[in-house]
Amino acid sequence: MLSAKAEPYDFEFDPKTTALVMIDFQRDFVYPGGFGESLGNDTSFLLKALPPAERVLKACRAAGLFIIHTREGHRADLSDLPAAKYERGRPKIHIGDPGPMGRLLVRGEYGHDIVDEVYPIAGEPIIDKPGKGAFYATDLDSILKNRGTRQLIVCGVTTEVCVQTSVREANDRGYDACVLEDCVGSYFPEFQKAALDMVKAQGGIFGFVSDSTRFLDALGKQFPAAVSAAAAPA
Repeated sequence: MLSAKAEPYDFEFDPKTTALVMIDFQRDFVYPGGFGESLGNDTSFLLKALPPAERVLKACRAAGLFIIHTREGHRADLSDLPAAKYERGRPKIHIGDPGPMGRLLVRGEYGHDIVDEVYPIAGEPIIDKPGKGAFYATDLDSILKNRGTRQLIVCGVTTEVCVQTSVREANDRGYDACVLEDCVGSYFPEFQKAALDMVKAQGGIFGFVSDSTRFLDALGKQFPAAVSAAAAPA
């Protein structure tokens, strides 16, 4: 069992029963020209999470941890898109409308896919989800339970929406989740802090909060070569 410095107290994890969950690092959210920017957001805040998340991903791959990715989006015919979600916010352009990277948040479009920096490799499942939470209307829980997973390391965007929703869902299903604060991002700095405070409040009511440095320090106790390789320049 390894132990990473975290709040509200140290996060203990067994690499054999731990999964790295990479939430919604999609072009539509992270890059200019996507769905996130169409709502008036500054995507540069999300880009800051990519370098540390990439280091964590590389180290976990080298250490042999199970890794799973998620994408939020909808079927091409939008049959799984509720009218309330389509209309909410009274956007100038809607989910499914054409954008610089294809139809916004539609599966199979360029913008819907994951950014190159943290793109999945063979053996890393991708969960396509129609909602904010990674467990809603997906087989994520079955995949994790079938592998005997008990702890989750969480990276992704956005902190207060898809990340926090997924952590709350994980908590209700009996998982211990640790969010790495420099590996998650929000369009709103004040939301970033508030969302992380909510996770670790009241003795860790939803989970734990750490960061890439503290997590990699812990992982390096058992897998020093994996962590060293992830820190080396590409």
